[in-house]
Amino acid sequence: MVYLLISICISSFLFVIFKLFDVLKINTFQAIVVNYFTAAVLGFYLSNNSVSFQEIPDQPWFLGAFLLGIMFILVFNIMALTSQKNGLSVASVSSKMSVVIAIIFGVWYYEESLSLIKLMGIVLALVAVYLTSFKEKNGIVQNNKDFLYPVLLFFGSGAIDTSLKYVETSFVAEGGVPLFSATIFGCAFILGVIVLLYQKIIGSLSFELKSIFGGILLGVPNYFSIVYLLKALSTEGMESSTAFTLNNVGIVILSTLFGLFIFNEKLIRKNWVGISVAVVSILLIMSVNE
Repeated sequence: MVYLLISICISSFLFVIFKLFDVLKINTFQAIVVNYFTAAVLGFYLSNNSVSFQEIPDQPWFLGAFLLGIMFILVFNIMALTSQKNGLSVASVSSKMSVVIAIIFGVWYYEESLSLIKLMGIVLALVAVYLTSFKEKNGIVQNNKDFLYPVLLFFGSGAIDTSLKYVETSFVAEGGVPLFSATIFGCAFILGVIVLLYQKIIGSLSFELKSIFGGILLGVPNYFSIVYLLKALSTEGMESSTAFTLNNVGIVILSTLFGLFIFNEKLIRKNWVGISVAVVSILLIMSVNE
């Protein structure tokens, strides 16, 4: 349980860091690129694997890791924008509710069962994303463009969860998860560097030193949030359905509290209803995954 609590706190802190980037005027994309370098270095350093760097491209999971690296950096940027423009609660709900996409894929591809309770959870998750994303002032929607970010985050996070499960179960050998994860981070870093080089060529790049510090601040917890979740899942007596339920609900609640008390975010009634629906949705979905 201690590992799970650590994972929840660290994962929620990621949303806070994104919000701080906006407050401190740190270039989000530059910091994210440095973040993936930090996470990749940590992963390779802490990985007890005999595979050399030259052998990594020959691994059966390398293509999947490369494609996931592209998805990681794109969705992480969307998560940052959602946190900054829509608030921590919206970002956390949109990303955590994406578990329904993985469930739908499991029903279709792995021929898993789809019970009435699970279907209710999926529908409620979609409702929760809409309600928490809704921003208004005096009954008028402020910016329809901002509604796009949580929707993209929902589908992007779902695509990552689904792809991770498929590649890991199909191509990654036992004990190869740390190296596989580090390679994903490394590919995301390389893609980010390519984008930065392009910006440099066209003259739009102004790299800031504080982006490095921001990236390190983000990269360390980003890596360890995954490590401690995996530790929690491997704890004796801790069922995966219980772990994922507590993890998702905990992140939604804690990130909302961070937004309220640290950044003084204002939530309208629809947002509160959406957060409540999100918790119910996760509990329904996970209750049938025993």
